[in-house]
Amino acid sequence: MNTQNNSTKLAKMAMLVAVSIVLVALIHLPILPMVPFLEYDPADIPILLGSFAFGPGAGIILTLVTAILQGVTVSAQSGAYGIIMHIIATSALVLVSGLIYSREKTKKNAIIGLIFGTLAMVLIMIPANMLITTRFMGLTLEALMPFMPWIILFNLIKAGVNSIVTFLVYKRISPFLHK
Repeated sequence: MNTQNNSTKLAKMAMLVAVSIVLVALIHLPILPMVPFLEYDPADIPILLGSFAFGPGAGIILTLVTAILQGVTVSAQSGAYGIIMHIIATSALVLVSGLIYSREKTKKNAIIGLIFGTLAMVLIMIPANMLITTRFMGLTLEALMPFMPWIILFNLIKAGVNSIVTFLVYKRISPFLHK
């Protein structure tokens, strides 16, 4: 029975990865004209759903698999840089959100987890951009700094929207994920 449960969980996680990649292929748009190279996409929603359903460890696994598959298919133009940044940003979001929600699976903890997960993503992306973006884009830190407020706002909007959608759909989808 345990093997069947593990196989079912793995299949559901694979489905979440597939949905995440399809969402990126269908929906990716710039939301701040000041940083048009940063595009909103809803890829983190299925990953957050998986983190809530199966725990933060599963959320990290979903993040790694999704980021790599997305980075070599629908987002191949961003290359290794995109994969690394996706892993860092989404891992912070799903790890914090999933840890808080897994303690006690209530609406209150879901909200708290998603808020703190959003903040974690925003905060981790500050040094990530300072270290990684400068290297991959060949920018000096001084050249990057005028963009930082917009990068922070972008990450806040992206994580915030994906967290709100996750909160609104999770209870409707969780029966399927837990069946």
